[in-house]
Amino acid sequence: MTAPGSLLSQILLLLAGAVLAAPLFKKLGLGTVLGYLAAGVVIGPVLQQIIDAEEVLHFSEFGVVFLLFIIGLELKPSRLWQMRGDVFGLGPAQVVLTGLVLMMLAYFTNMADWRGSLIIGFGLALSSTAFALQILNDEGDMNSRYGQRSFSVLLFQDLAIVPLLALITILAPGTTEAEATPLVDFAVAVAAVGAMVLAGRYLLTPMFQVIARTGAREVMIAAALLVVLGSATAMQAAGLSMAMGAFLSGVMLAESSYRHELEADIEPFRGLLLALFFMAVGLSLEVHVILDNILFILPAVPIFMAVKALIVYGLCRLWGSSHNDAVRIAFLLPQGGEFGFVLFTTATAAGLLSSATASLLIAVVTLSMAFTPLGAALSKRFLSGETREELEEDFDGADADVLMIGFSRLGQIAAQILLAGGREVTVIDDSADRIRQAASFGFRIYFGDGTRRDVLIASGIERAKVVAVTTQKRETTDRIVDLIRSEFPDVRLFVRSYDRIHSLSLRARNIEYELRETLESGLLFGRRTLEALGMSENEAEEIGDDIRRRDEERLQIQAVQGLGAGREMLFNSPVRPEPLIKPKRAPVMEEMGSEPAVAETS
Repeated sequence: MTAPGSLLSQILLLLAGAVLAAPLFKKLGLGTVLGYLAAGVVIGPVLQQIIDAEEVLHFSEFGVVFLLFIIGLELKPSRLWQMRGDVFGLGPAQVVLTGLVLMMLAYFTNMADWRGSLIIGFGLALSSTAFALQILNDEGDMNSRYGQRSFSVLLFQDLAIVPLLALITILAPGTTEAEATPLVDFAVAVAAVGAMVLAGRYLLTPMFQVIARTGAREVMIAAALLVVLGSATAMQAAGLSMAMGAFLSGVMLAESSYRHELEADIEPFRGLLLALFFMAVGLSLEVHVILDNILFILPAVPIFMAVKALIVYGLCRLWGSSHNDAVRIAFLLPQGGEFGFVLFTTATAAGLLSSATASLLIAVVTLSMAFTPLGAALSKRFLSGETREELEEDFDGADADVLMIGFSRLGQIAAQILLAGGREVTVIDDSADRIRQAASFGFRIYFGDGTRRDVLIASGIERAKVVAVTTQKRETTDRIVDLIRSEFPDVRLFVRSYDRIHSLSLRARNIEYELRETLESGLLFGRRTLEALGMSENEAEEIGDDIRRRDEERLQIQAVQGLGAGREMLFNSPVRPEPLIKPKRAPVMEEMGSEPAVAETS
């Protein structure tokens, strides 16, 4: 049972390769994808432990299916509709332009006649959904602007496989017009998508409701697998890709209350099978084909990837992407895709390509996949200027009692109080890392720049009862407050203050409430210290209340008479100056601003 070459021994080899390679390559900063590829190359072409890589590749393609299902779960139909400009604009432009350019390169290098060159060009124009999305997931960039645009292009490429397969049928030698039925195939595909949408809308959620009442978790997992694999198989039968079927079923369940449980059930299968897919690509690398054609492959792979990257960069700029986003997308999508394997194999069976040419193309695609993680890492060298990450501004559902701008430490604590009080809170922040961390804890948080009027409107400022500004930088806070006071004068503003001087500045802007972040924590710290020294809790609390009252009265005096007023209200204990060494400069304290140290109590 465990003899060399048996199924169990192959499974053990693949698992061992994944366990060893992924952490090592991650530690080296090369990413897990490249680790899985390297493990596959070592197990297959180098050590010859697994010879039949094609069977492993076919099975592991379910990893791509599960990946697309999970992505669909995170994309509501309304969000997908917003992406239609990229899916049906940028996507077709990339496939058509890249396909025609690569077709001409293939034709002039005598790889095939014009019909074969056409298939080669469009086959290489498709990118690897598995590789690109895994890199985006590893970097946490799936929801970034460039990540969403990359996914839109990949989504159209998955759709393009249908007309491309029909094109092979039309171009194949000996095919008659009666045999070629592209319109019928297209109609069947559209009907299948329509049926999938209807089933997702009226059948899936009721089905999961019934299953959930049983309380059997294993049945829920089985139902999730049934939905993913069933929809994938149905789409494949209609001529579409299995990944497209899984994606559509995920989108249909994106607004279901069972979305998070489904994602948790499918995620382990997705991760394991996708790792297996990358290893299978490494297993299928034909070393002898590469060695026999090394003089052709050495220039062909970088030229093909460079041409594709340049076209993608130019089109992204034309569609409004910034330089940095266009660079990221160009370095993410220059490789050939897994659908290229399908096209080239089908074209060989149809007589459009020779088996030697197909093997050469598959080797080129495989090598381009292997270089993709390195290219994605290299893209950072071509970024210019400010490289602050930006996410898609999606404010769907942003309609709450409180709009919080900036999810700082103070904001996080205040949000807990508000949520515990039964109030809804919408949070916007311009830090992608902070958004990912907050979203993982279940907060309703959106990417957005609070200094922009359109962002404030989209995030619900006109419906909010209170706007809480808890940004960290004083300059940012002032810009937001000035904008809101100018554009939305009736809004109730609660603002976090940086220091005493900032508090006076905010009060001059007629905000309803401001608070220095360190005031209450400093008062509590002092009270607890007094209690530790033997004072009763009530007495320490009275002293704290007195200091708070004095601080407020002093602020009111300073607002009228200036920053130096109210000194007599401070408690201080003068120290006889006996310095051992003459100080070089006056000490600076965080809360003092430009005021002398004795003038501040907060």
